[in-house]
Amino acid sequence: MAGLSPQTPQPTTITVHQQSRILEVGFSDGRQFRIPFELMRVYSPSAEVQGHGPGQEVLQTGKREVDLLALEPVGNYAVQPTFSDGHDSGIFSWDYLYFLGSQQDELWRRYEERLQQAGADRDAPMVAASGAACGNHH
Repeated sequence: MAGLSPQTPQPTTITVHQQSRILEVGFSDGRQFRIPFELMRVYSPSAEVQGHGPGQEVLQTGKREVDLLALEPVGNYAVQPTFSDGHDSGIFSWDYLYFLGSQQDELWRRYEERLQQAGADRDAPMVAASGAACGNHH
């Protein structure tokens, strides 16, 4: 997880918009981002999504309708969302939220590319990979 540096803008406002499924975050440098829950869920910084190293990422699908059930503060540097699909292990630091907000277009493009390469549909339900759980070695 990216650490905080003195240059990291701090959030001044965080608003959850349930109807539009958007997390609105205003930062101390004046920038304001509207981050879709789906983008947050697809790019969750958790090991469950990111894997344990490059190339280990788990392609997420069926997250367009995901809701944000809770958003808990983690110290003074992050928030931990609970999503309606039960995912709650991602800790989103301020700089990671800033990254998601500022790089949205590129992140969506990369997501669409990965779906295409995998021959996956964005709205297909997730298939549980057998034996792929953390620490589950055969």
